[in-house]
Amino acid sequence: MPRVPSATVAEVDRTRYDQRDAVPLRYTTPPGISRRVVEEISHRKNEPPWVLEKRLQALTYFEARPVPTWGPDLSGLRLEEIRYYAEPDMEEQRSWDAVPQEIRNAFDRLGIPEAERKYLAGSGAQMESAMAYHHLKEEWEKKGVIFENFDVAIQKYPDLVREYFMTRCVPLNDHKFAALHGAVFSGGTFIYVPPGVHVTMPLQAYFRMNEAGMGQFEHTLIVVDEGAQVHYLEACSAPRYNRANLHAGCVEVYVKKGARARYTSIENWSKNTYNLNTKRAIVEQDGVMEWINGNLGSGVTMLYPSSMLKGKGAKTDFIGIAVAAEGQNQDTGSKAYHLAPYTKSTITAKSISKDGGITTYRGLLKVNPGANGCSSKVQCDALLLDEQSVSNTIPCMEIKGNDVEVAHEATVGRIGEEQLFYLQSRGLSAAQATQMIVAGFIEPVTKQLPLEYAVELNRLVELEMEGSVG
Repeated sequence: MPRVPSATVAEVDRTRYDQRDAVPLRYTTPPGISRRVVEEISHRKNEPPWVLEKRLQALTYFEARPVPTWGPDLSGLRLEEIRYYAEPDMEEQRSWDAVPQEIRNAFDRLGIPEAERKYLAGSGAQMESAMAYHHLKEEWEKKGVIFENFDVAIQKYPDLVREYFMTRCVPLNDHKFAALHGAVFSGGTFIYVPPGVHVTMPLQAYFRMNEAGMGQFEHTLIVVDEGAQVHYLEACSAPRYNRANLHAGCVEVYVKKGARARYTSIENWSKNTYNLNTKRAIVEQDGVMEWINGNLGSGVTMLYPSSMLKGKGAKTDFIGIAVAAEGQNQDTGSKAYHLAPYTKSTITAKSISKDGGITTYRGLLKVNPGANGCSSKVQCDALLLDEQSVSNTIPCMEIKGNDVEVAHEATVGRIGEEQLFYLQSRGLSAAQATQMIVAGFIEPVTKQLPLEYAVELNRLVELEMEGSVG
């Protein structure tokens, strides 16, 4: 199994790191996690007592749970060498012009301010453990939409946050890395959409992990009230180092009766990153939850966006793409829990493996007794670009209902010589032909994205495909 280098070498790989993106730190905790570190994080954020109490309870769960061994190899992750909190030398701003120049330079090159001006209702940008920028356009503020840095939301909307934060959706003791997140979470996004409000422009947050040996633990909490709609975009990146980084964020989405939420995420962490993220939604009667996921870059990924279809007629759709090259293990998939009658789920998972990379679809479909009239379709398509690469499909189905319609389909294929020959006979090089075939393979994902995100995902996949000719 491919392994991320352990956090022992401080040298920076300049192929991915741009010195102009260096951001001075005001404060950082020492490596490792302890009660003292957790208390210091809470103290520096001036949190109310209930938050510290929750953090310490999560720390207890984290220390009691073993590191999972049922998936990718995590033995190279030295949790005692990760730094769990770092404050860049800045304050959160509501105007890009007020953001420090070195931080603005990093996000300018990522296109964040330009994207906000063109098509976003609001955006946030996080560097390490703190938000550099957060802003919601006035027209949505007037309609009662809340779009806040999660740390700020704890102070401004404590009752609302306390009701939903790591209670029913992702409990503190859900698994080891959810518990770790609960102990050291920092930054992230809080969204509340009032009943009947349709946010017609996407909201976006960008998360950047810039330091070697860091962990990032942003928390995203979205509450979409009855009949409301929202589309949230999330993008992530990090420079490449020879030290392991850890991303263990958490996403909780509450979709109320007749509401609709779409969560789009493009995660392009570097190969030294362990991406151990948790994403889950609770969907009530006639609600709709849509997950769109792109996973590239990280050395090890374990990510399974999940929907708990709690109300009659609730629906969830998942469509995702995972790309694994040399030294990468992308263990991804989706989970759907049919807890009520006439619920529906559709899961479409695509993967590309090259140069010995490993992709795995790991999913769960669970139908409870009494969830009659529900239906589910799971489709997994894998593309192998060489004989050294690996694709696994590990579906799990627990069907305890009688009146249920379930379908599962999995395909694995290679780019054939005939396809390449045909395209090359039309004047394309072997590399161009391969990229065209791959672009067609991932089209079901890219066509669900806003134009700018679709272009970016295609560009990232093209970069990963360099040197591949089938």
